[in-house]
Amino acid sequence: MTPLDDEALWRNRFIILNLTRIGGTIVVLIGLAIWHSDLVEQGGSMTLGLPLALIGLAVSFGGPHYLARKWRTPPEA
Repeated sequence: MTPLDDEALWRNRFIILNLTRIGGTIVVLIGLAIWHSDLVEQGGSMTLGLPLALIGLAVSFGGPHYLARKWRTPPEA
């Protein structure tokens, strides 16, 4: 790989890590909005909002760690 290719690879990985965090946070906010507002049903929907918020938290915190571990292991030749 040339230095420019290597730089592009790391830049793209950095962007993917941050988009994973941002996407997880958006899912958490949507889950909380469903849970505590009248978006789905009157009085909020805990059965839909809570699992959605928890999934968003797992993606926001666990996704970047998973991707970093995946990228750290050497590829099989």
